[in-house]
Amino acid sequence: MKKTTLWPYPKIVAHRGGGTMAPENTLAGIRCGLSHGYRAVEFDVMLSSDGIPVLMHDPVLGRTVRGMGKVNHLTAAQLTVMDAGSWFGPAFAGEPVCTFERAIRFCQQNDIWMNVEIKPAEGCEVETGRIVAKMAQACFATEVAAHIAVPSAMTAANLPLLSSFSLEALRAAQVAVVAIPRGLLATVIKNDWLEQCQEVAAVSLHTNHKFLSPVQVNAVKESGYGLFCYTVNSRKRGAEILAWGVDGFCTDRIDLIPADLVMPAGDTVNK
Repeated sequence: MKKTTLWPYPKIVAHRGGGTMAPENTLAGIRCGLSHGYRAVEFDVMLSSDGIPVLMHDPVLGRTVRGMGKVNHLTAAQLTVMDAGSWFGPAFAGEPVCTFERAIRFCQQNDIWMNVEIKPAEGCEVETGRIVAKMAQACFATEVAAHIAVPSAMTAANLPLLSSFSLEALRAAQVAVVAIPRGLLATVIKNDWLEQCQEVAAVSLHTNHKFLSPVQVNAVKESGYGLFCYTVNSRKRGAEILAWGVDGFCTDRIDLIPADLVMPAGDTVNK
């Protein structure tokens, strides 16, 4: 029998805040996404050396944050005075590394839904999953309580979705705060995807759209899971996978793909 799962979250999500329009994983990026009509954002979170979650994709400094060394070897106080914007352009010079808590508060104030990717440094999987989940619980205490009292798609929609490639991090998040929904990230959908989703009680599977087929979409949906894709940068491709039954996707091209994209499967727009 086919199981059905409502995807209560937005369909189109701004990747790492502002996609290609602003420095990734910064408050400036999230503001940029908002200015383009996006009230749904994806960003990455890892821990500082003193256990404070910050928005960061790379485990080492240098690409988006000026400096050298590993992120998890520096304190939050050290990280949050570092320049995370100059690499993108002079207009963003001095944009600081953002803490997870600050990003949450901004998103709450502006009614922005969050897909939080737990991005642990090597060896920090369990601690990162636990701390990220606990901070989300503290900031969404009322919403968590409501979801526990009446578990539904409606109450889940008021909570962030925690996703990760790390099963260890997702297990730790599950143990810490079972009520906050989780999504499993997988570059390619392998034969054991269902067992892995069940292992961490995930509500959704997140995968690279480039390796996705309609047959796989059907299998995931028939098993009762949400299906989310990264990173779709063409309106035509976005419309195609939505027509297949994909629930949503994140994009870097917030300038080309509207947050409320709805297109028929036969649309030929190719941007």
